[in-house]
Amino acid sequence: MSTNKKLVNRKNIICKLILALSFVLFNFYALAQEQEIKKPEYVIISNNKIITKEQLNAIANKGLIKAMNKGVSIEKWRELLETIGDEVGDREFIIIIDLFTEEEKQQLQVKLEGTPKIEKKQKAQVKELKLNIGDIASDFSVQMVNNEVIRLSNLKGKVVLINYWATWCAPCLMEFAEFPEKILEPLKNKDFVLIPIAIGEKKEVVYNKIRKMKKYGVNFNVGYDPESEIWNQYATGAIPKNFIVDKNGVIKYISIGNAEGNVDKLAIEINKLLEE
Repeated sequence: MSTNKKLVNRKNIICKLILALSFVLFNFYALAQEQEIKKPEYVIISNNKIITKEQLNAIANKGLIKAMNKGVSIEKWRELLETIGDEVGDREFIIIIDLFTEEEKQQLQVKLEGTPKIEKKQKAQVKELKLNIGDIASDFSVQMVNNEVIRLSNLKGKVVLINYWATWCAPCLMEFAEFPEKILEPLKNKDFVLIPIAIGEKKEVVYNKIRKMKKYGVNFNVGYDPESEIWNQYATGAIPKNFIVDKNGVIKYISIGNAEGNVDKLAIEINKLLEE
């Protein structure tokens, strides 16, 4: 074999080795990216400084919290980026804590003295519901961001979780981050359907938000209800709200908000209905 042919063969072998190595490295990087999926976390800010949950509890115990606002405007988010830096994270997961001054706290205590404490939260939540446990779930058709149309009445024989959310709702997005691990993956081979419906928002807004949520492992299809027509059949007020519908189309469980352990309770209730 001539010297030139030997050189060409060596070059071909080297090129193949480089391509093979590149392929291996690419797959390793992709796998690492998948394994690095993190859950969203709230960033708590008080007096333009990030504080810990322990510091927040200490402030709360002193009765100094005037207001807690979840999520900020784009303008406020940009301002925080300039003053604090990239640690502020996504704007939907920022919690701004406003504090009472000592003088304001004393004035508030004077006003509250002698005022009876009435538990109104539970009653208010019931008033927010247009459909309750035991009611037949109102039928609807919802457009999904992948252009699929889902009609509830076509899902008889399956357990359905109807989830009402919005792109600006941090508790809703926190709930979404738990759905894959606690509900979707364990029930992927079961007669179960998740229908998340964004209320009062257009397709483009919903699509862009769910695409950004992929970094938190949220990779499921979602619907949108731009005129809130579906939402208005079920409830008003706070979100997230979840309605679990049994195989016969009857509402069997409702949750409001996303308190700790809420997704675990949803999973338990869904499994109960699947076993019936």
